[in-house]
Amino acid sequence: MDWVDTGYILSTQKHGETSAIIDVFTQDHGRHKGLVRGGISRKMRPVLQPGNYVNVEWRGRLSEQLGYYVVEAIDSRAAELMDDRLSLTGLNAMTAMCREMLPERERHFDIYNVFQIVLSNLHEVSIWPALYIRWEAGLLSALGYGLDFTRCAATGRNDNLTHISPRSGRAVSASAAEPYLDKLLRLPPFMRGENTSTPEDILDGLKLTGYFLETRVQWELNRTLPEARQQLVERLMAAEIAVQRVG
Repeated sequence: MDWVDTGYILSTQKHGETSAIIDVFTQDHGRHKGLVRGGISRKMRPVLQPGNYVNVEWRGRLSEQLGYYVVEAIDSRAAELMDDRLSLTGLNAMTAMCREMLPERERHFDIYNVFQIVLSNLHEVSIWPALYIRWEAGLLSALGYGLDFTRCAATGRNDNLTHISPRSGRAVSASAAEPYLDKLLRLPPFMRGENTSTPEDILDGLKLTGYFLETRVQWELNRTLPEARQQLVERLMAAEIAVQRVG
């Protein structure tokens, strides 16, 4: 049952005196845990930091076993972001969301690909917050709770869509939304394909995806969103991030 893959470290937990259990988001095997012998050694600790891109070889007699990992570093993304508090917060939010939301051992190729894109842009604060929100919207779709931005739930038209119904997850046009603004969630233009955004757009996007992730996904598990995700919202609010390029 052995296999080889690449992926990103999501978490590392000490196990016994010298080993560690790591959670890795892999390209072809999904979120997959395994034991690393000597994982807390001075040599391996820097390799097993959340966010690092690694090559993993998993070995186990049966597929349902925890199994063992042999890990080799490819890119130490965590170390690159240590001096950028906001970008590191984004990294922590992404790894926490993957751990919380993705079922183990289920391949999610599209989510993995966008995960890579967001991480590769974490040094560009004018880009990554909007990409992160789009990634969360994709996460909702992958889990079976996709939002519908294509046409108005009330009129069927596809123009001037400005809000989302919290009940159905479908878009609502400006005219149809007018009597119910206090009950609807704002749909930021960049989530409809426009390539600019404002600090208000970013915060509204986080509110939108966060609402559905919490009420659709986490509610069924009797959990709230990870603390790392809330820290991301708070730090983006403090920084008033304005995104100029998202396309």
